[in-house]
Amino acid sequence: MTFNEVIGQQEVQERLVQMVSEGRLPHAMMLCGPAGSGKLALAVAFGCYLLNRKPNNPMFPDDPDNQESPMLRKLEHPDLHFTYPTIKLPSMGTDHKPVSDDFAREWHELIMQGPYFTLDQWLTAIGAENQQAIITAGESDELVRKLSLKSSQGGYKVSIIWLPERMNIECANKLLKLIEEPPTQTVFLMVCQEPDKLLETIRSRVQRIDVKKLPDDIIRQGLIERRGIDEESARRISRMSNGSWMKALEALQVDNENKQFLDLFIQLMRLAYQRNVKELRKWSETMAAFGREKQKRFLEFFLRMTRENFMYNFQQADLCYMTQEEEAFARNFARFINEANVLQLYELSNRAIRDIGQNANAKIVFFDFALQVIVLLIQK
Repeated sequence: MTFNEVIGQQEVQERLVQMVSEGRLPHAMMLCGPAGSGKLALAVAFGCYLLNRKPNNPMFPDDPDNQESPMLRKLEHPDLHFTYPTIKLPSMGTDHKPVSDDFAREWHELIMQGPYFTLDQWLTAIGAENQQAIITAGESDELVRKLSLKSSQGGYKVSIIWLPERMNIECANKLLKLIEEPPTQTVFLMVCQEPDKLLETIRSRVQRIDVKKLPDDIIRQGLIERRGIDEESARRISRMSNGSWMKALEALQVDNENKQFLDLFIQLMRLAYQRNVKELRKWSETMAAFGREKQKRFLEFFLRMTRENFMYNFQQADLCYMTQEEEAFARNFARFINEANVLQLYELSNRAIRDIGQNANAKIVFFDFALQVIVLLIQK
């Protein structure tokens, strides 16, 4: 993988390469930033750059002479090591501490599809269901073993640690010792989303590089060039993605969740306007059939649509962040979300999110939610 495959982040790319060219490469770095900003993509591209770099030739990755080896293109280089959160499978022994190698096939399949994915996507790939994924002490022992070996290619050894904040305390303490006394020619690249959850002693021993949200124009350009999206659709998606390339990709899915949520939102509002209590009860039963996480995501979607429809009334295009389908509904509906009910609708949604999070009966929560919408919708 090369830097050409990273979306934007040119400033960070140049900073990383400059550290190498000036001979001041730290042995441990931590890329921090919001989801979808490209932290993992940067780490993988930089790791490949280090492993592909010829001695005394600190070339920028776009140099035409810099041809990646087949091993790096497939991310199968023997000196490139990945660490990531794992779970304990039923088939594992009682004393077994899960390590990344236990899920190497799933990881390789996912990352080869592209280095932009969420923790939820990773958990789905390994069949985590309701388990919490962590990085165990067994992983740190495995890292010590791997990194103590001599580089197979005579250059760097690169250890990419995805979401180090998910290390348990035993693993974190062992990794701290490894960072304090790093093996020869080893570079640690941590990809962190919540650095405050890491041990302070680890944070103080790594060089932090902050990765910012992607600008709208970078996402828009990426959608047009890499996904063949038309200019108008790319503009809308880029504004809604809030600086996240992953959110932009999610919006492109033909059968994405937002389309389902929009249908449910439209159905709710139409039935509430008609005061059709019988059909609203059926609507609440449909919502209750979803898992609790999906129910909360719908309520968050409801919050967003409430905000967007309220702002639509001001007729200021730069204030609204809606898809074409959402805006088409807002043209006739937005006037029903106004100063008389917008705050109450927000409060109603937040209460429902709280109740669902506290395992309240979903049928009751959503039926009451729908009835309250009737009352708020007819306020003038």
